[in-house]
Amino acid sequence: MIASTTDDIVIQVDGLTKRYDDLTAVDDISFSVKRGEIFGILGPNGAGKTTTLECIEGIVEPTSGRTLVLGLDTRAEPQEVKQRIGVQLQASAYFDHLTLKEILDLFARFYKRSAPPAELLERVALQGRAGATVAKLSGGQRQRFTIAAALINDPEVVFLDEPTTGLDPQARRSLWDFVLAMNEQGRTIVLTTHYMEEAEFLCHRVAIMDGGKIVALGAPDDLTRTLPVPYEIKIAVGGEYSADTLRGLAAVEDVIAAEDGIVRLSSSDASNSVPALMRWAMASDVTLSHLEVVPASLEDVFLHITGRTLNE
Repeated sequence: MIASTTDDIVIQVDGLTKRYDDLTAVDDISFSVKRGEIFGILGPNGAGKTTTLECIEGIVEPTSGRTLVLGLDTRAEPQEVKQRIGVQLQASAYFDHLTLKEILDLFARFYKRSAPPAELLERVALQGRAGATVAKLSGGQRQRFTIAAALINDPEVVFLDEPTTGLDPQARRSLWDFVLAMNEQGRTIVLTTHYMEEAEFLCHRVAIMDGGKIVALGAPDDLTRTLPVPYEIKIAVGGEYSADTLRGLAAVEDVIAAEDGIVRLSSSDASNSVPALMRWAMASDVTLSHLEVVPASLEDVFLHITGRTLNE
């Protein structure tokens, strides 16, 4: 569990708003990020995630509000902030004819302190590609290199904007492991994503954004537990059963018989529903050839709050 004392707050966002003419990309949001935390900003495309990051990083000037990073006001002291943070953008362009090591050597000259390029390349498993250009890298390798470039100044806080977009499942999981390794080294990480499973796997806390606003904020497990029906129990029943009887079991809210032979029970408390289900099966001489408890996801939280899915 991440400590929550005031001294441990490394990012503070108060009343942040960013407008582009008639479009309000970020609409009066406030939150904080704790030291050593992986904090996720989750939402569909166009929710305001990237603009929020760019304001915190000092890349974009907000219309109103205040953002502090490591005690520094990003609006008043953008250069000081950039010396102490690492930024991986959604899209990055590099010099076509420079090798990976040459690019990192160049970037290192922009900062007061830097990490050895060879060490960074080894950390992202690209030491064997030090003499290659970015164009010669695979998608997963390119993403790892963008993170290596973001670490060149040995930052205290790392910002990752949609770090796994476009990657295959294996490359995505490899990058997740690297993000966890960075966090274990003591770095605070803020990332944006529209992959609910990514946020659930990586993040201590998430801010769910929609239409420029934060619609939910908290630990993934805490957010899912706020749902009226946070569990689905899937069973395959061998024998006769009554849906009305199943609906009468403890904490069961609804019963749906699917075409695949699996019966789905919506439950407000699986710890009560499952024992009741087992007692019913034994008393009714019914065989349960399949029993699975599926907790609600952040997708369900988003659907419950907004009435639509993350991909709509």
